Amino acid sequence: MAASAYDAFLLLSFGGPEQHDDVIPFLENVLRGKNVPRERMLEVAEHYYHFGGRSPINDQNRALLDAIRQEFSTHGLHLPVYWGNRNWHPLLADTLRQMQRDGVRHALAFATSAFSSYSGCRQYREDIERARAEVGPEAPRISKLRVCFNHPGFVAAMIDRTREALATLPAGGPATPVLFTAHSVPLAMAQGPNANYVPQLEEACRLIAEELKLTNWSLVYQSRSGPPGQPWLEPDVSDAIRKLAAQGAHSLAIVPIGFVSDHMEVLYDLDTEARQLCDDLGLRMARAGTAGLHPQYVSMIRQLVAERLEGAPRLSLGTLGPYPDVCPPDCCPAPRRPVRPAPANSR
Repeated sequence: MAASAYDAFLLLSFGGPEQHDDVIPFLENVLRGKNVPRERMLEVAEHYYHFGGRSPINDQNRALLDAIRQEFSTHGLHLPVYWGNRNWHPLLADTLRQMQRDGVRHALAFATSAFSSYSGCRQYREDIERARAEVGPEAPRISKLRVCFNHPGFVAAMIDRTREALATLPAGGPATPVLFTAHSVPLAMAQGPNANYVPQLEEACRLIAEELKLTNWSLVYQSRSGPPGQPWLEPDVSDAIRKLAAQGAHSLAIVPIGFVSDHMEVLYDLDTEARQLCDDLGLRMARAGTAGLHPQYVSMIRQLVAERLEGAPRLSLGTLGPYPDVCPPDCCPAPRRPVRPAPANSR
């Protein structure tokens, strides 16, 4: 499309609390409409309180925004940069109001998720339309950039992060056990003809493992939050750690492939819980960094914008190819709610 088709860039993210009193309202936003017991919400709240009630995600997004602005400026890309969140300030609807006041008509949005899942892709598109409806008929149009799980920039960043983690382990090398972790989701979301989350994760892990010649790696999951009886993607990272210990491993690397920044589910579930488990089992653990501010990842964001502005090459690695700019209507299926039987007296 011509450069005049877009007149702004929007960083679209999850959001996180920035002080103790934000935690419960933030989690209520996250869980609104979801079948998650309040007891589980309060349990997750303790994870945030462990760090003073402040998630690192907003500070990381501020740093990413600065890096994006510098990247755009260096390459002569003149787009104003905005930031809106799904669950906490700056909330997306408020950002769209500001964009409207500034005269923005059509922005490109980059979501801080590299993979296609309901929460990582479709829900962001739903958030955009909900926020636009709240702002009104003059709200700017928003076009989401494609997912980047196999873009050379993302893959290169995670190869570097994995290599750096392995270098901190005694005799860390290709034979060291590596656990690639991603957020677990219900099987009902992960299965089906247009559910791409697991294949994309497997492809990204394979690309990294092949480059580093890893011989002992697996994809595992973390941070499940649903009802105990609902099947979710497995194995859980803790079970995988115990299995490695039982097999005689002395060290391991954990690579949070499914996360693009070191937010709470990385800091608590990996740096706190998984590390404590490794300590208890006598395992030396190295946790790889996320893509974060890696120069190739930041450059990738600019390249994704250039695809849409200038028709730049659509780069990808592996066999799955670059994903479409516009998601098919049936991609990233929403979670299916369990059907409860009607009371006997209503039949």
